[in-house]
Amino acid sequence: MPKRVIIEPHLSVEELENGYRQTKEPLKRTHYQIIWLLAKGMTTQEVVVATGYSRSWIYELVWGYNRIGPETLGDQRTANQGSSKPLLDDVQQALLWQALQEAPAEGGQWNGRKVADWIADVIGRTVSRQRGWEYLKQMRFRLRVPRPEHTDSSLEEQAQWKKKFGDQSRTNTNRKPRSRRGNLGDGRTSSRFEASHPRYLG
Repeated sequence: MPKRVIIEPHLSVEELENGYRQTKEPLKRTHYQIIWLLAKGMTTQEVVVATGYSRSWIYELVWGYNRIGPETLGDQRTANQGSSKPLLDDVQQALLWQALQEAPAEGGQWNGRKVADWIADVIGRTVSRQRGWEYLKQMRFRLRVPRPEHTDSSLEEQAQWKKKFGDQSRTNTNRKPRSRRGNLGDGRTSSRFEASHPRYLG
């Protein structure tokens, strides 16, 4: 049975349906439709068929909606025209990128609110979680479940595999190419072919 995407209850199913039917902006209307269909129990594949949007694009929309809420629906370029000035300079953005490589100080995973709090500490003023989410998305950072550390045995196996692969690569590189045919292209037959395939000779 296909797994269904979980939609955070920022809005009820009825509110999502009303948003879909009442919104005039085409893109925002589509966003509402997708979240509404998923919230009422349709599978991702069913929504792909119903809307024509790709599975990866739908996951991206759900990712933002679940973490931020309905303010992510619609054309964010229009919504952010008044806030186009960067909050962080190049150095501060580099520091943020470094911070995103580690777990947040309060634990868990990075989201719009945690990034907004980090930025607020740096620039000394309040930052909306929407702007935090924008920076998180802008840097192409995706929330990841922490992976367990490799054990010593697995590291040893990886080292052995790399050594074996390297030895094979060097062997293949030093090996002279063998002719796949005995025919030399002008009707003549190579001496090696004659020696190894006497039954073909008249």
